[in-house]
Amino acid sequence: METGLAAIGAGLAIGLAAIGTGLAQARIGSAGAGVVAEKPQLLGMMILLIAIPETMVILGFAVAAMILLVRP
Repeated sequence: METGLAAIGAGLAIGLAAIGTGLAQARIGSAGAGVVAEKPQLLGMMILLIAIPETMVILGFAVAAMILLVRP
């Protein structure tokens, strides 16, 4: 029973983090396209801003790994 609940928790950790990242990147990407069209010198900053939400998925993966691997 607890193995199944741990698997569900790990799946939720990664899945919800991925959904949040996708929503954030969609908004940042559409705004970034407009900014780069007006000021091409801001391309580097927009790439950085698009990459920042990716850390949420990495942290979700770390939490899922801790849920699955660190159990008594």
